[in-house]
Amino acid sequence: MAPPMIDPALFDQLKENIEKDGSIRKDLEQIIEELNQNVSYTQGVLSKVHSTPRSKYPALLSQVEGGIKKELETTTRLSRFASQHPYYKYNYKWGRTLQDGIATVLLCAWLGGMGSDSKPGEVGRLLTLEEVGEVFGVPVNLKDRDAFHITIEEYLLALISVIEDLSRLAMNSVTLGDTELAVQISGFVKDLHGGFQMLNLKNDILRKRTDSVKYAVKKVEDVVYDLSLRNLIPAKEAQ
Repeated sequence: MAPPMIDPALFDQLKENIEKDGSIRKDLEQIIEELNQNVSYTQGVLSKVHSTPRSKYPALLSQVEGGIKKELETTTRLSRFASQHPYYKYNYKWGRTLQDGIATVLLCAWLGGMGSDSKPGEVGRLLTLEEVGEVFGVPVNLKDRDAFHITIEEYLLALISVIEDLSRLAMNSVTLGDTELAVQISGFVKDLHGGFQMLNLKNDILRKRTDSVKYAVKKVEDVVYDLSLRNLIPAKEAQ
């Protein structure tokens, strides 16, 4: 009798690998879901800035930082778990959630939060990629090893989300009588737009999202222009 052409143990091994991969994905998804809940909570608190006078930012940002603290704790767990497995096999699962988390940190810092004794918070502060990595306690732009990290693309996509949110804030700040903030946002988003134009972007998603920056700039410019026509801001500030 001829021996079987395929060793039955082959499929036993494949089954074992499939079950192992399924277990990893399940554990990973549980951590990501928790992170998503924490990010959603922080986003909800941050959304209140659109109806909050600047004088009340400190109290609001204190709540935001509480939400961010939970984000960071969950990201630490995610980093430890994900670093045990091939990064590029699973990173698509947490990419969008992590981008949203980075955006909450960037926006909170821009509004005057995320300060320290050495670097007090101030409105208009932009955290660098490296500073974001320090906040999350994870590496950035890793090239020398296969481990969890924050990529340049994730940082830039988060920054685009912040620009879009700030363009909305510019209009709402005028409603609250804070024309100075609208002018400051205008200068900030225009500077960022100029920075994005200098980048040679290869990522298709990033390139498409970058197109939205010019619309955000236009929206804020229209707000400032309207204020200038009504003589609600000095001409030099509107430039």
